Amino acid sequence: MVSLICTLQDHLDDVNCCAFSATLLATCSADKTLRVYSSRDLSELPYSPLSGHGYAVHRCCFSPCGRLLASCSTDATTVLWSTGSGDIEAVLEHPGRSPVRVCAFSPDAEHLVSGASDGTLALWDFRSRKLLRTGAVTDTTMVACSFSPCGRLFVTGSTYGDLRVWNLDMQQLHAEKNAHDLGVTCCHFAPQILRDSGSGAVHFRLATCGQDSLVKIWTLCLLSPAGCKMKLQHALSGQSAPVLSCSFSADGQMLVSGSVDKTVTVYEANQGTLLYTLHQHDRYVTACAFSPMAPLIATGSMDKTVNVWRVEDGCSSRRKSLTDEAAVFPGEDRKLPCHSKLLASDWSEEDVSSWLREEGLEALVGVFKENNIDGTELLALSKDSLLDELKIDSVGLRNKVLRKIEELKMASVCTGVPDEFLCPIMHELMKEPVIAADGFSYEREAIESWIRTKSRSSPMTNLPLQTTLLTPNHTLKMAICRWRNSQ
Repeated sequence: MVSLICTLQDHLDDVNCCAFSATLLATCSADKTLRVYSSRDLSELPYSPLSGHGYAVHRCCFSPCGRLLASCSTDATTVLWSTGSGDIEAVLEHPGRSPVRVCAFSPDAEHLVSGASDGTLALWDFRSRKLLRTGAVTDTTMVACSFSPCGRLFVTGSTYGDLRVWNLDMQQLHAEKNAHDLGVTCCHFAPQILRDSGSGAVHFRLATCGQDSLVKIWTLCLLSPAGCKMKLQHALSGQSAPVLSCSFSADGQMLVSGSVDKTVTVYEANQGTLLYTLHQHDRYVTACAFSPMAPLIATGSMDKTVNVWRVEDGCSSRRKSLTDEAAVFPGEDRKLPCHSKLLASDWSEEDVSSWLREEGLEALVGVFKENNIDGTELLALSKDSLLDELKIDSVGLRNKVLRKIEELKMASVCTGVPDEFLCPIMHELMKEPVIAADGFSYEREAIESWIRTKSRSSPMTNLPLQTTLLTPNHTLKMAICRWRNSQ
């Protein structure tokens, strides 16, 4: 059976990806952060969250040894983080500065590949952090990538619906056209290298999913001297809407997938038998991953939560449904603090004191009261003002306060705010909304910065903007003002 053991509710926007190492669980989100937890007790590490990206973080993955964590973002970078300290070790800027949608390590840790919204690929030498080669598929967006277990090949999937097999020279060995109608969303190789007992040919299993609501399991066979072929083994239809993520277990025996229908399905991978359907998320399930060392599955969703499930020994092939009644272990359902008002800028001094207590900062209540810190003053605090004006000498305490204030700023604009009032780039409440040539409204500062650095492409469609002229959206600005006044 599968049971829900913990719900992590630390992200402030859509969860886009989950990844396990031998000892850690990492998640990333449209709130621009990554969070890192111990997979032993699911406690968040002291250096978490990781805040180095300027825009939404789309993917994260651990290096094979687990020492580094890679993440890629709309800000056109792939960042390498130390899992020991949380420090940034390298920032890899994607050629062309297009939003990076996917990244993946090779099993031997020799290479890292990243794929972008403009259809380009970048192959990096992981040890030197240098760009080796680039490739591209025109008129599409790269949204999926996985290295084969041998590390000599990788597969990409795109919004066009095709799967392509590449070698390390960035040569296409095979193209599986229309692998998923309306687009591929994810792909993942099983970790095992298989060999045919008769011919001795090497082959691998690949799972893919897409907008056609299917999960497919393929066999990819290597051909001599240089080539490969793909054969479809199973097309799994256990979900009723587009499937956004899929992942093999470490032994290759199970496959998990998450869907727009809000469900998580677990299959027996060899026969394609549906084992479990899990109903716990309130919105699209965008991410899923198996732990390589423990019987755990992590699933992430647009409901901003990450659910961690335990897979018990002795799973039968009998279909089972786990509903919302699945229990969360006592004390492990983690919630964001509830604040007395939606906008922190409206808080009174007493509201600030209550917030400090909720965040475990009781020791600072007296200092904040003495200095008459209300919501507006709280949001304006900086590292210098905490040290020079409030006399908080502890570096760790100052950093914790600043981190909590940043989370508060994001929560204040991402909880209950109508979607149309949020800037599509920054995911923050707009103050000076403007209409761009693509017809969408953005915060002026955000779209101006985007145009300067993104070659005049639309953040929403990735198509060229016909003009950089920005028109103030007075109607939207008035609507936002009315909404703020009503809170």
